Amino acid sequence: MRRRSLMIAVPAGLVTLAGCGDDKSDSSKTSDSASPSAPQPSAAPSPKIVAGPLPAVTAGTKFGEKPTIAKGSGAPSKDIAVKTLITGSGRTVAENDFVQADFVGQIWDTGKVFANSYESKTPLIAQLAQGQIWEGWRFALPGKKVGSRVELSVPPNWGYGPQGNPQAGVKGTDTLVFVVDLKDVFNGKSSAQGKKVPQDDAALPKVGTNTDGGAPSVDVPKTNAPKKLVANYILEGDGEELKADSTALVQYKGVLWDTGKEFDSTYGRKSPTLISLQQVVKGWAQGLTGKKIGSRVLIVVPPALGYGDNPPQGSGIKKDSTMVFTVDILAKM
Repeated sequence: MRRRSLMIAVPAGLVTLAGCGDDKSDSSKTSDSASPSAPQPSAAPSPKIVAGPLPAVTAGTKFGEKPTIAKGSGAPSKDIAVKTLITGSGRTVAENDFVQADFVGQIWDTGKVFANSYESKTPLIAQLAQGQIWEGWRFALPGKKVGSRVELSVPPNWGYGPQGNPQAGVKGTDTLVFVVDLKDVFNGKSSAQGKKVPQDDAALPKVGTNTDGGAPSVDVPKTNAPKKLVANYILEGDGEELKADSTALVQYKGVLWDTGKEFDSTYGRKSPTLISLQQVVKGWAQGLTGKKIGSRVLIVVPPALGYGDNPPQGSGIKKDSTMVFTVDILAKM
């Protein structure tokens, strides 16, 4: 479904801050699940997009309302059928963007709902990239605008594939029907947009306050690193606070206190990343819990709350290093 923990780009490949590898997990267990298990990437040519057929939305027809979708009538299209039910006026979605969306997913033949973020009150955040979301979404949603409601039917080869998703009650022959409310979109140019907070402590790093999507500067003072965790607002947003078990979409950059050398950055990869606060180093988990969406946060992680004497091989991080991060909290789920 998503990476388990914060990834660090190093010459030898990817390692994780939590010291564990990438996982794929299955979380579409019930009808109120907002997170799809990762479908298998399709090796087929790009699909054809057609206008229908699509079942009617019989209730909850406004953007943001939980929709009720009729059972499919007749045979579904073998192509991806897409219809914009409500046209938004926000930013345009592109492939590889992260979308934040509420949605209902059900099976064409039976009308059985297998995923419903409205019930869980947890919008999905997913990247429109191969292997990260249903392939049907990856091809149907680019070009749509934030604020739009989109209905689509997705044949098996662009849904869960021939293996289906037994845990969600989806067979490998099932066509899926979705109604998707596009709430927001994020990409490598996304930044926190909170209010500037004074940076008055000369003993702490000074972080840039640009909001243009570029990597903020991080100037580390030539003083001894603090012994305790630092987690200060640079830009304070007005969104919901992160909880200890939150999953958040972030942009970040990490440098070493001793040298100021950058060792990791989502800006370098030109894409934000999803992290679980339960699966990152303690300094991140403690530093981001309670912080608001829309904020930029300075986190200074002492060795005991970072890697200590066991840094990832090939990361360029020495034993007992203090790490400095600037983290933009873009969204949560």
